[in-house]
Parts: sequence; structure tokens; C-alpha cells
Amino acid sequence: MLWIKAFHLIFMVTWFAGLFYLPRLFVYHAASNDTISLERFKIMERKLFYGIMTPGAILTIGFGIWLLSAGLWEAYGGHAWLHIKLALVAVLIIYHIYCGKIIRDFKYDKNQHSHVYYRWFNEAPVIALIIIVLLVVVKPTF
Repeated sequence: MLWIKAFHLIFMVTWFAGLFYLPRLFVYHAASNDTISLERFKIMERKLFYGIMTPGAILTIGFGIWLLSAGLWEAYGGHAWLHIKLALVAVLIIYHIYCGKIIRDFKYDKNQHSHVYYRWFNEAPVIALIIIVLLVVVKPTF
């Protein structure tokens, strides 16, 4: 079970690296005006999303499901902290999918948001990570 947990954490770090960096690329992309920069950001965003973030997300979720089925659910399934964590993971999955939509908007030059919007958008995974780590480590009782 420790091997599964280790790989879950490794891929979670990979996924979050992308969740932190991709919206920062959106900030710079939205603030750019020249064609060379705009095209460079499109390439960077696509490679980060499809080459790092999405595999990281899939493997994080896969190892997480494996952990749950290997006994974690039996041990903690009745605890509120686990349900809150899983709800936050669902929110992160939606956030991830929305990032993919934003990439498509930029790809077709249909972005509707300013760099300020993306600066705020960038904060959501930080908040989710803090709450998830606290829930998993402290395992509070409600």
C-alpha cells in the first residue's frame, strides 16, 4: 500500500505543477500582443496540458482509486474529511477540464478574459491543495 501511496503523491505533484503553471501561462498569454509570443504560448500550453498535466491527473486519480479499493475506503469511508477531499478532487477535475477549454479558446484566438482574471483563476488550485493536505494529514473529526 505504501508503494501505491508514493506513486499517488508523485503524480499528484506532477498534476499540481501543471495546475499552478498553466494559469500563469494564461496570464502571460492574455497580456501578449505580438504574434510570435501568442503562438509560443499556444505551444507551451498544449504541451503542458497534454504532456504533463493530463497524464499526471489520470495517474493521480488511478492510484487514488487503487488506494481506496486497497483498504482506505474501509478504514476512512465513514469520515467526513475523506468525503470533503474527494469533493475537492472532483472540483479540481472540473478545473482541469476548464483549463482545456481555455486552451482551445486561446488556440482559436477566442479568449474572452484579461490577464487579471487569470491571476485570480490561478489561486483556486492553491486553496484546494492546502485544504486537501490538511485534511489528509490531520484527519479532523467533524
